[in-house]
Amino acid sequence: MRGALNLFQSNMLRWRAMHPYNAVHAVEVDRHMPRADIESAIAATLEHWGLTGLALDGRRGRYEYRGGPARSVLTVVAGARMLDTLEAEIERQLNTPFEADGALDPFRFFLASGADGTMLGLAYDHFIAAGDSIVELLQSIVARCAGEEGHAAAPLLYPPRQGRLYRTHWRRALAGLGRVPAQVRNARRTARPRYGDAMDGHNGYRLYLLPADASQRLPACAKAWSVTVNDVLLALLLLALDPLVPQRRGARQRVAIGVASIMNLRSEFGAPGRAAFGQFLGSLRVAHPVPDGIGLERLSRDVHAETEQVKREKLYLQTLIAMRWVKAIWPLLDPAQRAGFYAKTYPLHAGLSAMNLNALWRRSDPAKPLPVYIRGVPTGPLAPLVVAFTTVGERFYAGISYRTAAFDRDDVDHLWTGLTRRLTTLP
Repeated sequence: MRGALNLFQSNMLRWRAMHPYNAVHAVEVDRHMPRADIESAIAATLEHWGLTGLALDGRRGRYEYRGGPARSVLTVVAGARMLDTLEAEIERQLNTPFEADGALDPFRFFLASGADGTMLGLAYDHFIAAGDSIVELLQSIVARCAGEEGHAAAPLLYPPRQGRLYRTHWRRALAGLGRVPAQVRNARRTARPRYGDAMDGHNGYRLYLLPADASQRLPACAKAWSVTVNDVLLALLLLALDPLVPQRRGARQRVAIGVASIMNLRSEFGAPGRAAFGQFLGSLRVAHPVPDGIGLERLSRDVHAETEQVKREKLYLQTLIAMRWVKAIWPLLDPAQRAGFYAKTYPLHAGLSAMNLNALWRRSDPAKPLPVYIRGVPTGPLAPLVVAFTTVGERFYAGISYRTAAFDRDDVDHLWTGLTRRLTTLP
């Protein structure tokens, strides 16, 4: 087979062996566009990009796109309100497996329709690509539907492996090893997520739109406090999680809440990385005790101090080393040990996947508004809750995936209410 799975891809294959590890993107389309035209655009784009005939040999860590006609089928789901229909379909797609090995189609397309509009959705086996690659794919399909595009350059289908990072940043990688004992101590001070059944990986899904006043305050606060929007979101997530982690109250050791931010490391791979349709996702972890009475500004600054150190010193290389370690010991663990592995060694209560469509969606006319764009990302064994936060123009959409073995629908609604309340009450 032509390509070897990189470290990020092989890590996701381990997770998807426990429960489907799919992601979903959906983009607004013209509700009057004929279904046949959309199906034709999907097939033509996949074939032009070379994304057909995928064969996976998971045991050997190899895969190949062999070409041929597209096999993807466009499913139509309809309801009274488009966003309600989309929410239910995203949850279904997050929990529906793809073929495990051999010849497989890693894409499932659907139309979610209601009286208020239509969204073209794409569920994909997450090991094949990160979200930015999927944005480009969906934009190419939408443009082809409109007759505006159809011959964009095909991407590199076999992205570079992680060895480039080690060779380029070997000094940083060695220095990072010296920080491992501190990271272990930090993990021991962090509350572990609790699961009713750690073997149950089912994902629930809720879709939210940040209110207009909160949408204005979020970037304004980040600018005023000299932090990033991502830092503020992580701080909001820590505050909103506080009432959902009661076990740390009165605890002697595990008093902190752990959250993670998904990092796209594509740029670290240079031109081959930028041209690739592939997977380069790592993470950075923040743990904080969230003491009573701490304000959003103070917490955002605390988070910023940690995230800036990770970026400045390239501490994400520790995560890659940890992935290699997990790869080595994974075969020695039984299914129950694998299910509880991350809660014990790398405790997290939530993850954040932030995407700015304004920076990714190409527009020939800047005055033309961006389409509604919504995502759902899998929780996997790493964290029981993940927020897919998408910036579209001046609007912010949040798709929250959650392990139903750890949280229920009311928990997630309360989390979102607490998060938005803290923003809307800021001066």
